[in-house]
Amino acid sequence: MASKAKSLLSKVAEELGVFSVVQSSRDTKLLCLQRFTRLFAYGASTLILALYLSSLGASDARIGLFMTLTLLGDVIISFLLTLVADGLGRRRILILGAALMSASGVVFALSGNYWVLVAASIFGVISPSGNEIGPFRAIEESTLAQLTAKEIRSDIFAWYTLLGNAGTACGVIACGWIVQALLRGGERSETSAYRIIFGIYAVLGIIKLLLTLLLSDKCEPEQPKQEYQEVHQMDDVESEGLLSDDEGIQGEHVQSKVRAPLPEMKRKSIWPAISPASRSILIKLCLLFAVDSLASGLVPLSWVTYFFNRKFKIPEGQLGTLFFATNIISSISNLAASSLAKRIGLIKTMVFSHLPSAIFLALIPLPSHAWMSMIFLVLRSCTQNMDQAPRQAFLSAAVLPSERTAIMGLVNVVKTLSQSGGPVATGWLADIGKFWIAFLIAGAMKASYDLTMMKMFLGYKSREDEEEDRKKRQERENGAA
Repeated sequence: MASKAKSLLSKVAEELGVFSVVQSSRDTKLLCLQRFTRLFAYGASTLILALYLSSLGASDARIGLFMTLTLLGDVIISFLLTLVADGLGRRRILILGAALMSASGVVFALSGNYWVLVAASIFGVISPSGNEIGPFRAIEESTLAQLTAKEIRSDIFAWYTLLGNAGTACGVIACGWIVQALLRGGERSETSAYRIIFGIYAVLGIIKLLLTLLLSDKCEPEQPKQEYQEVHQMDDVESEGLLSDDEGIQGEHVQSKVRAPLPEMKRKSIWPAISPASRSILIKLCLLFAVDSLASGLVPLSWVTYFFNRKFKIPEGQLGTLFFATNIISSISNLAASSLAKRIGLIKTMVFSHLPSAIFLALIPLPSHAWMSMIFLVLRSCTQNMDQAPRQAFLSAAVLPSERTAIMGLVNVVKTLSQSGGPVATGWLADIGKFWIAFLIAGAMKASYDLTMMKMFLGYKSREDEEEDRKKRQERENGAA
């Protein structure tokens, strides 16, 4: 009985990718811990961002404009940093991003000027949605793909996503109850309570910076191999050995060939090169991700918490508990995504998990009772993020290793740029009393994205799959010969 139970637990752990994480490198674990810390900070600030701006006297329209300008600023900063990350050093860019994150937290904790806060959010790192912002994700995912074998990559990405969602959940609930405790007794204003949260945000930025300093050289991009030179030398040696009858002459030729100096490598450019095949798939994915991200921009976490607070008068502590629960559910569902992807494939997992969440998203604003809206919110969270790990595994396998950082950075820029149009539109709808329309439009757009993704990429073979097929064909041909 005990052996059966042990065998069952081992099987479950294998399905959930526990062994993959445990056996992963120290750098992989540090990157996952960094993501938890960062998303904890994002979750804490996102819960009170719209409420903080409202307490400073900003209208709903200006709050929406603030979020849009924040996302547009992130597009510029993140694009430039991720584009040169492999050339200048991934760890250096991660350190710079952590410093900007901490600096923006300090400004928010000390200033109440709308335009100063806008500048801090543009040039620093503040997340309106509770999700990724800044240059971190593209660099970390490219590094994880480099550090991880293809067979367990979906497991690592699933845990990477899970820890991010768990970080957001912990940040949201911690922020909610800290604010409620600070406001208890009425001695402190809402604005001052919110500023304490941004002070904590700055401290978390410093912690993330320290974790980055612990990363090793293995996180930097691998140097390209001089394959052509090696093959050319081998062909020369083999031809000399087959055609020459004089063994002494043959030895001289081999020795001279081996000792010949390799041609001097060109100076590595900080600007990446993207192959035509990668550009083709990149354009398709960017168009699809833009639709999904615009829908996400219409209903970021800041607006959703604001919606529940204003419509149903739910206090910060209870809001924190509600969104803690939804984020924990979302985190756990990511483990199921990894196991599901191994059985039905990445694309089917992405679509079948994401489509139900789009439907529940559209239903959230329709009930007149808070408990019914909460049910739809929880149902949405059950599959909301199940597509993230398969999507990143699919993208990392579809392009060349040397292109991953730049392409993932570009994809994130396109997503953020598209997402930036959403908050200002939702702010305008909220100002005219039509907040609910944003949820309906977002749900319809996300459903369209899912169905189009299925149609375009079902049965698609990644670059890694094509390379494996080529090697197998070569082995069969060599065996037949």
